[in-house]
Amino acid sequence: MTPDERYEKGMAVRREVLGDAWVDRSLKNRNAFNTEFQEMITRIVWGEIWTRPGLDRKTRRCMVLASMIALGRWGEFKLHVRAALNDAMTPADIKEIILQSALYCGVPAGNHAMAEAEQVLVELGLMSGREL
Repeated sequence: MTPDERYEKGMAVRREVLGDAWVDRSLKNRNAFNTEFQEMITRIVWGEIWTRPGLDRKTRRCMVLASMIALGRWGEFKLHVRAALNDAMTPADIKEIILQSALYCGVPAGNHAMAEAEQVLVELGLMSGREL
């Protein structure tokens, strides 16, 4: 596959996973400094890794969410929570990922992840913010 073909394949997966609105915003923010980086992640992350047959998309999503918790990358975590909820994962799935991650990444990371995920759920109207 040529680099251009990997880019096109990656862009299709990137749009499927993150949604058109997010990708369109990202593309709109390209400039002379960051364009090559955006093209690289589209080709490699989305065109090579997310398209590999070894893991299904749900497993990849779980791994990304857990990795973002472990690294404390909360902006990316919330992005991928939204993306997961838009693609057949449930709030219960997200909660299980956070609970599992809290054991291996630390309770403070799990606590913060829970708050970040709750914020996304409230924003998306999937939770009122007052539920027990």
